[in-house]
Amino acid sequence: MRTEQEMMSIILSIAKNDERIRAVLMNGSRVNPNVKKDRYQDFDIVYYVQELNSFLADHSWVNAFGERIIMQMPDTMSLFPSDWPGFSYLMQFADGNRIDLTLLPLEELEKQSTFDSLSVILLDKDKLLPPLPKPNEFDYITKKPTTEEFLDCQNEFWWVATYVAKGLKRFELPYAKSMMEGPVRKMLVLILDWYIGSNHSFMINTGKDGKWLENYLDKKLWEKFVSTYSNGDYQDIWRGLHTMCSLFEEISETVAKKMGYPIFSDYPKVMEYINLLEKQ
Repeated sequence: MRTEQEMMSIILSIAKNDERIRAVLMNGSRVNPNVKKDRYQDFDIVYYVQELNSFLADHSWVNAFGERIIMQMPDTMSLFPSDWPGFSYLMQFADGNRIDLTLLPLEELEKQSTFDSLSVILLDKDKLLPPLPKPNEFDYITKKPTTEEFLDCQNEFWWVATYVAKGLKRFELPYAKSMMEGPVRKMLVLILDWYIGSNHSFMINTGKDGKWLENYLDKKLWEKFVSTYSNGDYQDIWRGLHTMCSLFEEISETVAKKMGYPIFSDYPKVMEYINLLEKQ
């Protein structure tokens, strides 16, 4: 596996030797001072370029980064249509490294007034980029919710929980799991984010999709959260759903009390409905 130094050398040498590339930024976990480095971190790179067309006319130019096992170009995919002004190459290499490379036209840089707080300037041939502060997690810290956001989170959780119950009652496994592991879990993670944030003056980053929740929850809460994950057995999914509801109720009441926010008043009726469906 190529070292970080070797990868950085390739990334910068390609940029230095191509007159179309005028500036290079790196962002993401590799510049986050609070993330422990490991070999699996992506290289999140932005090339600011004079124009895009010549790059996109022949994608083979990215072969210079190394042997790939797979590449995705999201902006060419009909399944995920995109209309933004840039272009991305997501490259997984045979040696285990990965580069997520974004090309942005220089005119976009002129419009850009702010930069991701986890950004470092690697190259600036024309001194186009403003001085950036040291990389920090400011853009990723859990923000204190408004009263409306707090109520919306509760409403969404309990509303979609009924979809899970109906899907289980109809033996629609893919649908039930999709609703449970999609919107319902998203709201559960969000309420846990706010719980953790409220305990740390909203100065904590729990990571994408709550990947660092374990670092901030006590053992009992973490184990309860883990137990919300169910297998493909209908009875086990019912169990997981009830555990999710119990945990969400517990945490939302704690956060509401701490921040002086209202609790979604209809959740007892939702639980009654879910229990009725399960027993019918």
